[in-house]
Amino acid sequence: MNKFDQSQVIGLGLPKCMAEAAPPVKKSFTQEFVEFLEKFSVIGLAIAFVIGQAASKLISAFVNDMITPLVGLLTPNVGDLNKVQFTVGNSTFSYGDLISNVINFLIIAVIVFLAYKQLSKFGLMKDPVKG
Repeated sequence: MNKFDQSQVIGLGLPKCMAEAAPPVKKSFTQEFVEFLEKFSVIGLAIAFVIGQAASKLISAFVNDMITPLVGLLTPNVGDLNKVQFTVGNSTFSYGDLISNVINFLIIAVIVFLAYKQLSKFGLMKDPVKG
């Protein structure tokens, strides 16, 4: 008898998995794809992306159509924040659009933070810090 005879190992009452490896279960492409979507929450990510894009457009319109003209009223002789600029020699630096984009970013960041806090409060989002 061979010392490593597989039939004898199984006959000794050792689990079959120690004696031979089980063949991998073959999955269809569709099963693998659905498992991938579930594992990485791709559907939720896609929905969040689409909603985020729509919210970003709304906030950009709000900043461009409401906030920028209001701030522009405070800047003398300009009237529109996007047109604020200064000239040094032959170079013109238009920094008003940058300020508008910073305001836009800050509003979006605050809204995302508030949404995160609400989702965490209701237990709909796992807090990465708390685990």
